[in-house]
Amino acid sequence: MILDCAIIGGGPAGLTAGLYTTRGGLENVTMFEKGMPGGQITQSSEIENYPGVTGDITGMDLMMPWPEQCQKFGLKHDMAEVSRISKKDDVFTITKSDGTSIQAYSAIVCTGSSPRRAGFNGEEKFFGKGVSTCATCDGFFYKGKEVAVIGGGDTALEEALYLAKICTKVYLIHRRDTFRASPNTVKRIQENEKIELVLNSVPDEVYGDASGVNGIKVKNKEGEIRDISVPGVFTFVGNNVNNQTLIQEDGTFLCDMNAQGQVIVDLSMKTSVPGLHAAGDIRIQAPKQVVSAAGDGAVAALSAISYVDELLN
Repeated sequence: MILDCAIIGGGPAGLTAGLYTTRGGLENVTMFEKGMPGGQITQSSEIENYPGVTGDITGMDLMMPWPEQCQKFGLKHDMAEVSRISKKDDVFTITKSDGTSIQAYSAIVCTGSSPRRAGFNGEEKFFGKGVSTCATCDGFFYKGKEVAVIGGGDTALEEALYLAKICTKVYLIHRRDTFRASPNTVKRIQENEKIELVLNSVPDEVYGDASGVNGIKVKNKEGEIRDISVPGVFTFVGNNVNNQTLIQEDGTFLCDMNAQGQVIVDLSMKTSVPGLHAAGDIRIQAPKQVVSAAGDGAVAALSAISYVDELLN
């Protein structure tokens, strides 16, 4: 059997693409997601800017109903990792990490992005042993203790606010003296007495012993080193695009990419390869917001429906 559409990735973009393709008339649609659907947003401790959502809600709360809604219209979920997408003539081959493959007439890539490492000394050594990129996952371990947060965007500030609810103090380390986050979030940070701003500073080294992290050294723009004693360090310094599935056997990409490894798409989420679409954080100029990723998924799905209809009829 050849699928009408293969969707790679089960975050907001992939799930919305699954909803729209199945509800829009494509009968054989499978979403490939190696873990539970929901995407990176499920790790967020607080959602304030998704339309129609009011009150306190986590990313996990937001995404919980999405898979059930999609499956209601016939979307199938294959809990498998996709290692490569290739195309010959008018058919795509979706190769899974176990070596098996399945074919599809169209494909929508929604593999998103992953948290980027900050690159300071000791980060890799203590990752998972005091260094983390998920406050909602690991914040509980530091209840009643002091922690450090590195970053200056919305995610960093939102996670600092979350940690301030359960920790005695949060040191927010940022390389500039201004933030890239929304004004409302910045205001909340500045008004929170449990958050100390460590500005114009970068992490130099995280140190510890066999039991985990003992502290972090930060360097300001004058070159002065400050030693902050904390058992936990959380980094939020952006994301790397997950584009590995588009790499071919000869090392080239299946479709056109920009210098940052993001997929080049048009307004219909079409790539340079007919029938191949990209949605969410993997595409160029992605706003990296749940509502935008969901919109991308809907647009890509409508485009895929048109492509398959024209190809088969």
